[in-house]
Amino acid sequence: MRNTQRSQKIAFFLLFLSTLLIVLPVGLIVVIIVQKGLPAINWQFLSDIPRQGMRAGGIFPAIVGTFYLVFGAIFFALPIGLLAAVYLSEYAKDNLLNRIIKLAIINLSGVPSVVYGLFGLALFVVFLKFGASILSGSLTLGIMILPIIITTSREALESVPQSFREVSLSLGTSKWQTIRHIVLPNAIPGILTGTILGLGRAAGETAPILFTVAAFYLPRLPKSVFDQAMALPYHLYVISTQVPNVDEKVRYGTALVLLFLVLVMNLVAIIIRYNFRKKKKW
Repeated sequence: MRNTQRSQKIAFFLLFLSTLLIVLPVGLIVVIIVQKGLPAINWQFLSDIPRQGMRAGGIFPAIVGTFYLVFGAIFFALPIGLLAAVYLSEYAKDNLLNRIIKLAIINLSGVPSVVYGLFGLALFVVFLKFGASILSGSLTLGIMILPIIITTSREALESVPQSFREVSLSLGTSKWQTIRHIVLPNAIPGILTGTILGLGRAAGETAPILFTVAAFYLPRLPKSVFDQAMALPYHLYVISTQVPNVDEKVRYGTALVLLFLVLVMNLVAIIIRYNFRKKKKW
């Protein structure tokens, strides 16, 4: 009995230590960004265009461009990812081919973002001749987050008890009606989890937008989906590596704004997910 308790305490201690090793560095990074970036945050910094070779002024075009790209990516990826997840979960047979497809989708989640950027450059910018534009960048980011949305949505659909489907079908409803009115509403919290993960990745990526949309300096807002746009991740990279003599607080202020935008988008999605989760009956 004592050996069991000792082993349990050791296991709990190791788990606690592992958690600290993950949380402390992340917390330290956030503290440094907030401490060094907060002095740069003011209304002019958030609402003005870059000036003096991006050494002064604000980051408003980059904020707007980031929103355009993120919501464009979600607008493209969420419907396609959800439909693919419904097919794989509800309609596809459990055979070797479909198991290979599911494994391939999972593996695509780990493909480096620069590969997606080169793919978007070849397909959307060059072959389809969309040019370096918001449309090309959004489609590239959408394809990049598509495996995440498909995987999490499929797992959410498969977590709905099979008895729900059986009862619905026994009442004379069709398979699609069962999916639409029974399965999907109960799987929404899990689907939103995938959307949250996709939002975070799309908002923070630099390589895909570097090839497909990002402008080095653009002191105006885009007027159509075929225009280039500035984006916070690429703007942060530029002022940190390409532009000399940029005030340190400007770099950290840009990083803080990006961190805050990702946090706000995730928080909104989490609140929506929580409200749906409260309505679950199981």
